[in-house]
Amino acid sequence: MKHRIALLLLSALVASQACVPHDRYDAALKDAKNAHASADKLTADLASARAEIARLNDAIKAAQDAVDQRDKSLAEGQVSAHDLQTKLDDSTAQNEQLRIELERLGKNADALLAEKGTLANALAEAKARLEELRKAQAAADQRAALFRQLALKFQKMIDSGQLKIKLREGRMVIELANDVLFDSGQTVVKPEGQKAIAQVATVLRGIPNRRYQVAGHTDNIPIQTGRFRSNWDLSTARAVEVVRLLIAQGLNPELVSAAGYGEFDPVAPNDTPQNRAKNRRIEITLQPNIDELVAVPEAK
Repeated sequence: MKHRIALLLLSALVASQACVPHDRYDAALKDAKNAHASADKLTADLASARAEIARLNDAIKAAQDAVDQRDKSLAEGQVSAHDLQTKLDDSTAQNEQLRIELERLGKNADALLAEKGTLANALAEAKARLEELRKAQAAADQRAALFRQLALKFQKMIDSGQLKIKLREGRMVIELANDVLFDSGQTVVKPEGQKAIAQVATVLRGIPNRRYQVAGHTDNIPIQTGRFRSNWDLSTARAVEVVRLLIAQGLNPELVSAAGYGEFDPVAPNDTPQNRAKNRRIEITLQPNIDELVAVPEAK
C-alpha cells in the first residue's frame, strides 16, 4: 500500500513539474517523503498492534484456561474434601466402637482377674464334688447289682408271698410278714416261719462283709400283757427271736443286730385291717458299708 501512495505522488509531481515552480516541487517532494515515512511508521505500528493483540489474545486464553483449571481443581477439591469428611466420620465411628469394645474387654479382663481365685476354688470344689458323685454312682451301682442278685435268689419266696424286697431310704430291706412268722401277740416263730428264716440265712451267708439289722414293727393297737407292756417291747422281742434263728442258721453274730420300732415306723395308715397287717412285719435291713456311705455334696 505504501508503494502505491509513493507512485501516485511521484506521478503527480512528474505531471506537474513542467508547470510548477521549483520550490513548490521541492516542497511537494518533501511532503511525499514525509508521507512515505509516515506510511512506513503506520505499517510498523499496525504490525506491532497486531502482535500485541495476538499476545493479548494468548494471555486471555491462558488466563481463561487457568480459570477453568482453577474451577475444575476447586470442584475436585470439594468432592475430595467431602469424601475425606465421610471417611473421617467413618473412622471416628469405628474408633468409638473400638474404644467401647476395648473398655468392655478391659472390664471383663479385670473382672476375670478379680474372680480368678473364686473360679479356681469353684473348679476345685466342682472336681471334688464330681469325684464324690462318681463314688456315689459306683456305690449305687453296687447296691443295684446286689438288689438284683437278692431278688433272683429270693424269687420263689417272693412269688409265694413269704417276703418282699424293697428299697427304703436308700437301703435294701427284706420284709417278712408277721402272719408268716408269729401268731398274734406271740414271739415264738411258727414252723413255716422258721423255714423261711432258714432260706433267708442261706442267701445272706453268701454276701460277704455285710451287716444286718433285724427290726420288729407292729400296728397301732396297744398291747398290755404281763410280759409286754407296750408294742415296743413286743416288736423288740420278735426281732431278737429272728436274730437268734439267723445265728442258729450260721449267720455271723458280729454282723447282726436287733431293734424294735413298735407302731412308730408304719408303711401304711393304721386305718383298715389290711393296712394294719402291712405294718405288722419283720424287716431285715442290709446295712451299707463305709465305702457306700458317700455324702453327695449339695449343689450351690
